[in-house]
Amino acid sequence: MTGPAIGRRGPALPDFPWDSLAGQKERAQQHPGGIVNLSVGTPVDPVPDRLQRALASAGDQPGYPATHGTPELRAAAVAALERRYGVAGVAPEAVLPTIGSKELVAWLPTLLGVGPGDVVAIPDLAYPTYEVGATLAGATVVRLGPDDLPPPGTALVWLNSPSNPTGRVLGADRLRALVRASREVGAVVASDECYLALGWDAEPVSVLHPSVTEDFTGVLAVHSLSKSSNLAGYRAGYVTGDPVLVKRLLELRKHAGMIVARPVQEAVTAALGDDEHVRAQRDLYAARRAVLRPALERAGFAIEHSEAGLYLWATRGATAAETVDWLAERGILVAPGTFYGPAGSHHVRVALTATDERVAAAAERLAES
Repeated sequence: MTGPAIGRRGPALPDFPWDSLAGQKERAQQHPGGIVNLSVGTPVDPVPDRLQRALASAGDQPGYPATHGTPELRAAAVAALERRYGVAGVAPEAVLPTIGSKELVAWLPTLLGVGPGDVVAIPDLAYPTYEVGATLAGATVVRLGPDDLPPPGTALVWLNSPSNPTGRVLGADRLRALVRASREVGAVVASDECYLALGWDAEPVSVLHPSVTEDFTGVLAVHSLSKSSNLAGYRAGYVTGDPVLVKRLLELRKHAGMIVARPVQEAVTAALGDDEHVRAQRDLYAARRAVLRPALERAGFAIEHSEAGLYLWATRGATAAETVDWLAERGILVAPGTFYGPAGSHHVRVALTATDERVAAAAERLAES
């Protein structure tokens, strides 16, 4: 008897990358001092008290929340964009909360009507979900190098500055050129700005900044509170930019039930209204970076780009797999650069998301190498 044909007509997706690290993770866990897990950019620091209180304040909300978010949330996002990043002119109606940024990244091509025959352009080294989202929509993926422009037939262009995994920052001139070229081929621009608050050696700029464009037509900026506010567990993000596109996304998300929980909306509103906790978290990551980077360099690694963001893009000249194994023997787990594209074949991504004690342990083990 044949079972149901579930998934037989669906897109063929790659295996989830981090599942492939099970062997190296087990090896790292056997280290006498325990594992230092620098493979995933998941926050380890406490959720700020103010945000926890805001979440709890909406615990007795039995009704359905608004897909568009509360007016207070949207106003807070507009104010934070201008205050933190110099982005002016965003209409409150053009802010739409999302269930974290990953679900928006995965489903944006489908929600925009991208499909077979269309091209989705992504960076040559990129967050894997950009490609997954294009695959779910049945589109073709093209990887753009640092100087490439989107080809004809492109329907969606993903930008990511600061980059995951490399930490590369795109200047306003490069962003402006990509927006202009995307418009020439009729593509929507979606800029993943998850790490915008984490500039170290360069100052990141939003695609909505006036130095890039003063016309938001065809342009979206995707924001996450996972990194800046430690809200990964809350699934908290938002998309903004072109009011026409955001309105269309809102209509579709209403039908699909893609709604951010009301308590989370309250936490997001509180987070967007408070810059001090963002500065405090940034200081923590800066201190960990100041320990890890020189420790890796003294151990023979070259750190490339990494001028912003939550990761160090590192190489020893060996293959990514060999370097992952080398570090796992020392109890340190990192992500191979191949997770992010063929151009990462000889690099690893080292996350700053570990406690001070674990980061210090990694530095000590590297010093013994």
